[in-house]
Amino acid sequence: MRALLVLARHELRLLVSLALWVARRRHGTRDGGTAFGYARGQGPVMFGFAFVCVVESITMAVLLRDWPAVHRVVFMLDVYTVVLVVGMHAASVVRPHVLDAGSLHIRRAAHVDLRIPLEKVESVRRELRTTHERAEGELDVAIGAQTSVTLRLTEPVAHFTFLGRRRDVRLVRFHADDADRLVRAITLARSGPSALPSPLPDQPG
Repeated sequence: MRALLVLARHELRLLVSLALWVARRRHGTRDGGTAFGYARGQGPVMFGFAFVCVVESITMAVLLRDWPAVHRVVFMLDVYTVVLVVGMHAASVVRPHVLDAGSLHIRRAAHVDLRIPLEKVESVRRELRTTHERAEGELDVAIGAQTSVTLRLTEPVAHFTFLGRRRDVRLVRFHADDADRLVRAITLARSGPSALPSPLPDQPG
């Protein structure tokens, strides 16, 4: 039952993200936070996947034309699948990483939102990695199988997996479209609130 509730909540977030995308708004940036996108490179892949789903839907419509009741059910499922695929990309656009005066929110679509207090950041550096091995105390938030920023912490922070299992992590790797700018912004933000960059307009990538 818990898994079903988690899935339902996740799908609701995807649908809300679609609405925000259409409205050209972002989530989590209203209180003065600065957004850093990460979805720039995945758009063509996601829309390619959606196109494949559309082709599959048309094929099934032809194959099931003699069974109208089954065709209607399959068609509705196919349409919903396309909506969810587009919603996943929309969530990546409207839920960017957010840096504010006291913390960094590391995100991936609608299923990762890790808050890291800036006082727990030991070091941050630009580091492009395309291979990742699971290790205790480490979290890889990859986009398109790559990460570009490595964040080392002075003490563990709690990360909760998609189904709610807790992991304590001291090293986080994640991707940002403009990794150099984000690294500079985190470094400046650790020096004091006055060093924070000005927030960007809410314009989806």
